[in-house]
Amino acid sequence: MISKKCKYAIKAILYLANNQTEGTPIFSTEIAEKENIPQKFLETILRELRNVQIVQSRRGKTGGYVLLKRPEEIKLTDLIRFIDGPIALLPCVSLNYYAPCAECNEQDCKIKPVFEQVRDQTLRILGNTTIASMQ
Repeated sequence: MISKKCKYAIKAILYLANNQTEGTPIFSTEIAEKENIPQKFLETILRELRNVQIVQSRRGKTGGYVLLKRPEEIKLTDLIRFIDGPIALLPCVSLNYYAPCAECNEQDCKIKPVFEQVRDQTLRILGNTTIASMQ
């Protein structure tokens, strides 16, 4: 399950992609109001997205946020990992955040193969889904 923070990040990126014209910045207050996201929470999310170079912020009267990447280049797998971390449901099947389960032997585990399949299908769907494909 993705966090509310991650859901809000996706909604904010979608809003920017759908409403930004020729690089014109959009104020976070507008995004918060239109997408029903708490303003302070959105500012934190946008700051994180700025740090991973998905959005850029501009100050002043003509300031706001703009996408640094084209919607076709922003995959859900990247957004989810930036905001929430691992996509896999178990640490022992994670590709980027692997950690062994303390209570089991991976060679004999009957749970791991099922969750590897879940991971693979989830990554296939999320990896093939871009912000552009959601517009």
